[in-house]
Amino acid sequence: MKKLIRMVFNNLYVKGYVRWKLRLLGKTPSHRIRLVVLKYLYGMKIGKNTVIYGWSELRSPWLISIGDNSIIGDEAKLDGRYGIKIGSNVNFSTGVWIWTEQHDVNDPYFSGERGTVEIDDRCWISCRVTILPNVHIENGCVMAAGAVVTKDCNEYGVYGGVPAKRIAERNRNLLYTFSGDHLHFF
Repeated sequence: MKKLIRMVFNNLYVKGYVRWKLRLLGKTPSHRIRLVVLKYLYGMKIGKNTVIYGWSELRSPWLISIGDNSIIGDEAKLDGRYGIKIGSNVNFSTGVWIWTEQHDVNDPYFSGERGTVEIDDRCWISCRVTILPNVHIENGCVMAAGAVVTKDCNEYGVYGGVPAKRIAERNRNLLYTFSGDHLHFF
């Protein structure tokens, strides 16, 4: 029994230590250092010219992939425990939260719902958007500020509200590419 308790404690200790180190990494005042550590120490898949701003919190970064030329704004929380796939030329504004696990309010045991979140190319996720598990946001979508995304979003739609609903159509002729240039603050 003591062996089992010690094994569980050690495992929880290691998980807690890794989470603490990742939170400290989010406060590191260097984009390059953050990217190198996330890529080569934690095995996160990060495309070229991608920028992850500071004060972000990444959980299980080894299960997160981000395509080329994408921007993850400051104070983002990416819960990668069940997988997050972010495409190319995606822009996250300040304070975007992506959750891959949440409690089921109707479950008598309050158990969890889990699932991957996928965000395709050229999406703009505006400030303070929350995306819940098992959501696929298709090419070119825009999530308006403060939206709570609970269901899949069809391509080139503009979604807003709580829960997010399609409120407009976006131009389908998107040609922009983010260069990887960024402001040199966190």
